[in-house]
Amino acid sequence: MIRFKYALNGDVVELQASNWNGLERILVNGQQVSRKRNFKPQSEHCIQLKDGHLCRFTLLFDPQTDELMCRIYKQNELVTSLKQGKDDFLASQRILQHSTIFLGLLCLFTLYFN
Repeated sequence: MIRFKYALNGDVVELQASNWNGLERILVNGQQVSRKRNFKPQSEHCIQLKDGHLCRFTLLFDPQTDELMCRIYKQNELVTSLKQGKDDFLASQRILQHSTIFLGLLCLFTLYFN
């Protein structure tokens, strides 16, 4: 699970993205306000903040730098650009691979002894 947190006008906004199942969520002060599944290298969420302004989150993977980037826009102006590097992304993928291998071996073991 990749997480980007940012304090925006008194609200704590968080984008969570899972490279395991493609689930992306936007949380504002701990409450989910947007959710979707995405397996593409880019996605976008638009939400309305408590002050009534629209806020747009773009999530994209840059293959040149191997960085995952979250850009936050408020009223179509870039507020911030948050990045997580290749090491964070690869660590998450290693966990997925090891979990898949473990579950596969567990299934084979269960089938063999039943």
